[in-house]
Parts: sequence; C-alpha cells; structure tokens
Amino acid sequence: MTPTYQPAYYPMESGWSVPSREECRRYWQIYCLPEHIREHSRLVALVAEHICVLARERGMQVPVEAVVASALLHDLGKFYCIEYGGSHQQLGAGLVMELTGNPAIAQGVMHHVYWPGAIDIHRYFLPLVIIYSDKRVKHDQIVTLETRFQDLFARYGINKRMKGLIYRSWQQAVDIQKQLNKALETDLNACAFDSRRMV
Repeated sequence: MTPTYQPAYYPMESGWSVPSREECRRYWQIYCLPEHIREHSRLVALVAEHICVLARERGMQVPVEAVVASALLHDLGKFYCIEYGGSHQQLGAGLVMELTGNPAIAQGVMHHVYWPGAIDIHRYFLPLVIIYSDKRVKHDQIVTLETRFQDLFARYGINKRMKGLIYRSWQQAVDIQKQLNKALETDLNACAFDSRRMV
C-alpha cells in the first residue's frame, strides 16, 4: 500500500485557501520581483508540479495546487533582501502567510533553503518538494543537482563556514532525491521536466 501525504502540522482538509497561479503572479508584481526571479520561480513550480503528477500516478494524495503556489512564491522576499539584507525565506514566509493565511504554503517558503527536521517525503511532501525543485533550477535553467551545487559552491563558497552549509544542503538534496526516486519509481536526476523526456 502506497503511503499518503500526511503533513505533520495540518490536515489535508484544513479549509485554508490556496492562491491561484494568477494570484501568485499578482503577488510577484506587488513585491516587484524582477523577471529573472519570476522565471526561476516559474521553473521551480514546473519541476514541483511534475513531481506531484508522478506522485499522484503512484497513488499518493498530494496537494498539487498548494505545492505549485509555494513554489511560485518561494522567492517572494528575495528582491527586498537583495536590496536591504535579511533572510529572504523568513521574509517571504511572513509575506506569504499574511497574503494567503495558509501555513502549509508558508512552510514551503520558509524552509526552501534547508529543512530542519527528518527527511520523510510522505510526511513532509510539500516543503521537501519545494527544496528539491529549487535545487534543480539554476537561475533560468533546469539542471542536475551536481550542476546546481557546483554553481552554489563557486558563487557562495567563500569560506569554510559557507562551504560547510552548502555541503550540508547538498547532502540533504541528495537524500530528498533518493526518497523521491524510490517513492515515484523513477530517476529524477535524469528527468528534464518538460514533457517527461529524459535528459
């Protein structure tokens, strides 16, 4: 029997609203997201939705539109933080919670850089899929985890501490990918996510 998605903090039938894709794009305008961040977010949502489709095909009950909304909004706080500093995931999660009132979507935004708990794809599907999908998109291209993390090391691995944080994130992304591959019976690292063609 395939396990169903069972969020740790909230039931599936919570009644919380989920913004439409168009509403998410309006939030991009309100918070002045530059075009390159919009395109990155669009591709993260494409990867996340593809994973949701595969999960549904395997009998998993997953909240597709909530996952897509979280992916589209995961960098909502980024432009402000580039300009003024701060944690874009914390700011973004606060904005998303205020805009949507949906803690599940905000949780995906808050933890899209790193998940602080156990890697359990069946229990924490939404935030773990957002983390993984974000790690598959380098700027405006869908790439392998290896390519994405090579870029992160090159751009941000400026000292031992930063290299350690990036390595920790790399290990987590690999663990998430392994669990997804097993649950979805596929090799996501070989997937182009653009009509199910393999790379």
